[in-house]
Amino acid sequence: MSSKGILIKNLKKRYGSGDTAVDALKKVNMRIAPGEVVGLIGPSGSGKSTLLKCLGAVIEPTAGQMMLGNEIIYDNGWKVKDLRALRRDHIGFIFQAPYLIPFLDVTDNVALLPMLAGKPNSQARKHALDLLTALDVAHRAKAMPSQLSGGEQQRVAIARALVNRPPVVLADEPTAPLDSKRALAVIRILNNMAKKFETAIIVVTHDEKIIPTFKRIYHIRDGVTYEEKGAGIEP
Repeated sequence: MSSKGILIKNLKKRYGSGDTAVDALKKVNMRIAPGEVVGLIGPSGSGKSTLLKCLGAVIEPTAGQMMLGNEIIYDNGWKVKDLRALRRDHIGFIFQAPYLIPFLDVTDNVALLPMLAGKPNSQARKHALDLLTALDVAHRAKAMPSQLSGGEQQRVAIARALVNRPPVVLADEPTAPLDSKRALAVIRILNNMAKKFETAIIVVTHDEKIIPTFKRIYHIRDGVTYEEKGAGIEP
């Protein structure tokens, strides 16, 4: 799957049916190029979480089209047979909490996904170490998650999201628990990694500290997206 970014056309998601039906997504249109980091902003209940779950192939949309990389993954129905493999190999996830596995060291936390995908352990660990080096946490490669600072844990989580070179990374409030300096450092890392690996990255956020860094922002209100040009200030 070569990287062509993210394309969403007229995506809809309805929960329930009849009088109790709720339209969480009514009309979502987005385009994110390879190497681009875009913000997704909206109030609680606007559809952000539902959109992220659809894009992450966690829940099925009701209608519309989604393209990740150069492959149509959804067109009024799933076009990919193995959604688990799609999530593992082609979508990176970054969350508000790092969710590192406490009994694995830093290297194995990052190397686990490629190992599960069938890569030899030595190759997976080397790739993990290359990413940890790029993210300035290689000196913590043998440490356990409990020995890391919050900022170091989030860098390891970013390495894990990028380790399979996915065309798409979905980041859900990745800077929420961090102070201004660390929050901007995370965005700087995401910008650098997006360019380096030609990855399209969506950052869902309420964090006022990082919103000025985006060149493009999608607002979502009542299940409908609106595009806005961002300030694009270097973090």
